[in-house]
Amino acid sequence: MLAQDIHAYLHSKSRIMHIYLTPFIFLYAAFLFLLANTYDGPLYDSSAYTECKAYPEDPLYKGGILQEVITVDAAAQPTIMLHNLSIAFYTFSAWIMIEDEGDYNGKSTSISVASASLQPFTEEQWRLNQQAIINKERKRFVTVHVSDMHGERLVGASITVQQISKDFPFGSAIASTILGNLPYQNWFLKRFNAAVFENELKWYATEPKQGKTNYTLADKMLEFVRANQITTRGHNIFWEAPNYTPSWVTKLDGFKLQQAVNSRITSLMSRFREEFIHWDVSNEMLHYNFYEQRLGPNATLGFFKIAHRADPLATLFMNEFNVVETCNDVSSTVDDYIQRLRGLQRGGVTMDGIGLEAHFTVPNPPLIRGILDKLGTLGLPIWLTEVDISHNIDKPTQAVYLEQVLREGFSHPTVKGLMLWTALHPEGCYQMCLTNTDFRNLPAGDMVDKLLEEWQTKNIQGVTDQLGSFSFHGFLGEYNIVVKYQNRITNLSFSLTGGHETRFLNIQL
Repeated sequence: MLAQDIHAYLHSKSRIMHIYLTPFIFLYAAFLFLLANTYDGPLYDSSAYTECKAYPEDPLYKGGILQEVITVDAAAQPTIMLHNLSIAFYTFSAWIMIEDEGDYNGKSTSISVASASLQPFTEEQWRLNQQAIINKERKRFVTVHVSDMHGERLVGASITVQQISKDFPFGSAIASTILGNLPYQNWFLKRFNAAVFENELKWYATEPKQGKTNYTLADKMLEFVRANQITTRGHNIFWEAPNYTPSWVTKLDGFKLQQAVNSRITSLMSRFREEFIHWDVSNEMLHYNFYEQRLGPNATLGFFKIAHRADPLATLFMNEFNVVETCNDVSSTVDDYIQRLRGLQRGGVTMDGIGLEAHFTVPNPPLIRGILDKLGTLGLPIWLTEVDISHNIDKPTQAVYLEQVLREGFSHPTVKGLMLWTALHPEGCYQMCLTNTDFRNLPAGDMVDKLLEEWQTKNIQGVTDQLGSFSFHGFLGEYNIVVKYQNRITNLSFSLTGGHETRFLNIQL
């Protein structure tokens, strides 16, 4: 990609934590909600771009700490030494121009760097910036006006506000082990409003032998989530990894393979039409390409088109690992993801969502935020679809790392849902469990409960002021309000949806 960007500047942005550099090219701009008046630190700048420009823009943060060390003679120096850096979150950005005169042997390529910036954030500053975004994107102000039937303001009317449900989808994978397991069901339903089936919709599970489909487990699990009004993702139609493709499918080629994949899409999508809000169409296609090797480079394009025709209301996702987890996987850089997504869009695919699996070992919060900034410029909903922390990490530290990941996701305006990959089995979970089989929380489960409580409006009680009004700031979701004045009482249910203006409610008694 860069070799083709001739005579243009491309913005490159790196985020580093504890002086650990994580370079990548970035894009997007978001406005931060005002922080507390006492905050005098830097406001996070999520500016990011996908397009090249003829001239570089000014450096972010006016260059940050680099404005003190870069001089006019710096261009002649290959390195800049920074001494006595403190432990902090660092964000690095620069504009890069690669000039290629057509010789791909590297002899005629020059690289220019402009508008470099290095900005540190303390951990407290980072968290305050997160909270500012949460206040702006996940909450909204509400003012309740109370009057009598003649429009006279009622001063001193008592108000009780209760949040009934949350707007933001926060859930977990479930497996067939939840069926008939009432303690597991109660534990799950107490916490989550979204789910994804761990394996029960995958091709190897529904058609282990050719022509013999069995959706029994998926049907029963669907009854459970439907009965409890749980938003559910469809995972997945195809998995590009040969190891997770039915063995009989790996023996097919050409026309017979095409028949099999057409039958798979038709069978699955017709049975579950309009049941799942999302479908992961071709899982992990940046790392694997089984179907395109057998059916040609447009195979995935065809999968998306057929899936859209079969269920036009479902949101179709790419779903991939090591995009947001690390910058060390050359198969799945953020630019690879964007390039593949745009290629599908150019081919006529209705691409509606960005799925990031988020299987972490040691998360790098600044890198996570930077990747989300860049993907956010595409204007598509982003979901962290399979969040967990490696089993090689001890359980208390798993909880610490998981909190970092979930806070980055919840505080980013383009992230529309968080899904944990924590389906419980008698032998444990894929990488990380929230609870043991007796449904006593593990450290990660306690941390999730803490965040669930933090991200919900507490019950509110108050009285109307001299204007007959009462105001509060609440998380998005469904609410019930009870208003009492003397011997009169009424209640109102309402939806608090996204928006930056105050929501006004008029209640008459």
